Amino acid sequence: MAESEPTETELLEQLQAEFAKLKVSDVLVQTVFTVSQLGYRSLGEEGRDLEQAKLAIESLRALVPVLKDSIPPELTRDLDQLVANMQLAYAAAAAPPA
Repeated sequence: MAESEPTETELLEQLQAEFAKLKVSDVLVQTVFTVSQLGYRSLGEEGRDLEQAKLAIESLRALVPVLKDSIPPELTRDLDQLVANMQLAYAAAAAPPA
């Protein structure tokens, strides 16, 4: 006999159980990665948007220090490096052509 599809109530209960496990730090780390991906995309030759890239960098510079006490030191190091790399990429993208 095939399993029946979960009811709407069961799905809601599952969703609530998942939210109960979720930590703010997890969401913020995921946000950092999402913002960095968008920022790097804004630095690409195709679709370059330095204003959006700068907004991404400034957002990361504000958010990463807030996370430092909530995440492992190696992740903190990686996020600091991510911000530094994005700043270097921004400087290269904003430089006048040689």
